[in-house]
Amino acid sequence: MTVVGLHPTIPAIVIGSVKHGRSIPIRHAFRYRVYQWLIDLDDVPRLPWYLRPLARFDARDHLGGRGPTIKAELRRYLHSQGIEYDGRVLMLANARVLGHVFDPLTVYWCVDSSYVVAEVHNTYGERHVYVLTPDADGTAETAKQFYVSPFNDVSGDYELRFLLDRDRVRVQVSLSRGDRTVFGASFDGVPRPATRRAILAAAVRMPLMPQRVSALIRLHGIRLWARRLPVRQRPKHALQEGLR
Repeated sequence: MTVVGLHPTIPAIVIGSVKHGRSIPIRHAFRYRVYQWLIDLDDVPRLPWYLRPLARFDARDHLGGRGPTIKAELRRYLHSQGIEYDGRVLMLANARVLGHVFDPLTVYWCVDSSYVVAEVHNTYGERHVYVLTPDADGTAETAKQFYVSPFNDVSGDYELRFLLDRDRVRVQVSLSRGDRTVFGASFDGVPRPATRRAILAAAVRMPLMPQRVSALIRLHGIRLWARRLPVRQRPKHALQEGLR
C-alpha cells in the first residue's frame, strides 16, 4: 500500500522540510523549511481572486502540458504506458505563485490502484515521468533515466519511499551506484486544511516558495561548482511517449 489510514482533508497545505545530501566525491547537505500543496485532481482548487496570485494550478506545468486538465494529461500518459485509470488522484506539488512555478518532483498517488507516478523536472525546462508500483511499505525502485543535476550523470538506480496518511506526507529518494548511496533527498511534512487563513500564513512565513526553490537550487549549484565538483555533460533529452 502507498496510501495508508485516512487521507488528509483536501486540499491541504503540507508544511515541513526538504533535505538534500550527497556523499561523493564531496560531502554536501542542506535542509530548508518549505510547504507544498496536496490536491485532488478531480477538484483542483480555484481560489478567490485576492488569493489567486499566491496559488494557481495549471495543466501547462505538468506532464505533456497540453491539458485541458492535469488529470487528463496524467490519464493520457498512463494510457501510453498501457494503463487505463480514471480513479482518484492526489497530487503533491508546488503551486504557481505570482506567475512562476518550479517543481523538482511532483507526486501523483493513484489512490484506487497500486500506482504512484513521479514527475521529475530539471532547471533546463525538461521533465521525465516514472510510473512506479510501490510495495506494502511504500518502497519502489527504478533505474535513473533523466539528467537532473549537472553534477550527476544518468547512471544508477533510484529507491523511492512514499507515505501518505492523515497526519504525514513523506517522499524520500536515494540514488545508488553499485552498493553505495551517492545522493539522497526527502520531503517530510504535516498536512493542514488549505483554509484562507492557512494559505495567507504560509505565504507570509515562506514567501515566493517556487521562486525560492529555483534560487536555492542554483545557489547550491554554484557552491558545488566553486568546490570543483565536476560537471557532467547533459545528454540530449527526448520527450517520452505520452508527453509529446
